[in-house]
Amino acid sequence: MTISPKTDEIDLRILSLLCDGLSDAAVGRRLGIGHRTVQRRVGRMMTVLGVSGRVALGAKAERLGWFDVAAARPGAAARPCVPAGSARAVLSAASASPAPSAAS
Repeated sequence: MTISPKTDEIDLRILSLLCDGLSDAAVGRRLGIGHRTVQRRVGRMMTVLGVSGRVALGAKAERLGWFDVAAARPGAAARPCVPAGSARAVLSAASASPAPSAAS
């Protein structure tokens, strides 16, 4: 799967807004896209990163260094801190390798 820089920037913004507690519909309104587009992008990120839920997606994004947790203000959500190119590289690498099976 090839992911464009624009897609990565939107994906990071979606993750950031979801971490702020916004619903899919609110994220869509804020970004000028439909809530179903938000749902599809979140689903695609979960598939590419091999996770099965939104909480796991946020945790994986944090493990990959996509959020600057230390720099977040107390009580504020962590902000994505990775340039879009870095996120694109991680997503591209993840999509090139098969997801680990549950039996492993």
